[in-house]
Amino acid sequence: MVQVKIYGIRDYLNPIKQQLSDVIHSCVMDALQFPANKRSHRFFPLDKSDFYYPTGRTERYTIIELSMIEGRSVAAKKQLIKLLFERSLSVGITAQDLEITIFENPKHNWGFRGLPGDEHELNYKIEV
Repeated sequence: MVQVKIYGIRDYLNPIKQQLSDVIHSCVMDALQFPANKRSHRFFPLDKSDFYYPTGRTERYTIIELSMIEGRSVAAKKQLIKLLFERSLSVGITAQDLEITIFENPKHNWGFRGLPGDEHELNYKIEV
């Protein structure tokens, strides 16, 4: 399970939502061996007056937060971060304008399809 939240300034984020979602999902599939049919992305386009960001960033400043079941190796998570930085360039987001945070939780802290996560038999590997 990987859920993704993407925050950015509305005027820039809205026109690239689909392309950015495709970029993010390709990175998750490649780095975490995630299935193609398991995309869960939520966009939070913000008014410029509602999004403060550090000096040295542009209006393309974007935050990507990934919540996932724990179990991925450090190497897999680092690969995911590297791929996100590389591939986000294709939608005009530079490394300077991108911040990525990974949040991991034990399976028992997830609930989906009517059960706690540790009671599900997943059809993909978590330990990559």
